[in-house]
Amino acid sequence: MGLSRNEADLASLSCLDDQVRGRLYTFVSGRTEPVGRDEAAAAVGIGRALAVYHLDKLVRAGLLTASYRRPPGRSGPGAGRPAKVYSRSGGEFMVTVPVREYELAARLLAEAIGADRSGQAMTALRAAAYNLGTHLAQGGTVRVESALSERGYEPWRDDAGTLRMRNCPFRHLAELEPEVICQMNLALIQGLVAGLGAAGLNPILGPASEHCCVAIPAGRHDMNGTR
Repeated sequence: MGLSRNEADLASLSCLDDQVRGRLYTFVSGRTEPVGRDEAAAAVGIGRALAVYHLDKLVRAGLLTASYRRPPGRSGPGAGRPAKVYSRSGGEFMVTVPVREYELAARLLAEAIGADRSGQAMTALRAAAYNLGTHLAQGGTVRVESALSERGYEPWRDDAGTLRMRNCPFRHLAELEPEVICQMNLALIQGLVAGLGAAGLNPILGPASEHCCVAIPAGRHDMNGTR
């Protein structure tokens, strides 16, 4: 008999019990570009052979994905074999004991709000998300980027100084009901920014593939997003 979803996720996450493997996963996950074996080994201070062993274990566990690419500027005959590189997988892992179905409940709620043609449910959701955002800001960090990091958004700045989120904490729901979840996400981050007193920052919807739908253009505040 096959493993249940909960058991399979537990098996994958147990792979991170190893300290070196955990450090490698953290390093690769924090990069916006795929990471090579030598780079990963140097980052955590281990030999290349050991890094290869642990990186491939993380791939087999479904936590990382592997691909091949040539070094920048090298192509055509004589360019050599493509190097193996690693990046965080798009899979999600969650373990609850006993088993809970919070995502199922969230899906039902999102579908119900999306089906409400009156717009009242959406209005109530945006208000609740905004209020929660301001509440989350109370007594916490004064930096917008730090606050977003704490909520799992993995913020980063592009070349124009726009603050973008590498991770959407509600990705599966956003794929199911994008209008509902993106509007909720926007209101939540608007409330968080307002609660931190960052009046010069104006979160907007800026959908991008594989990233959160919300972006924060550079405002009157410094690049750290402080008050």
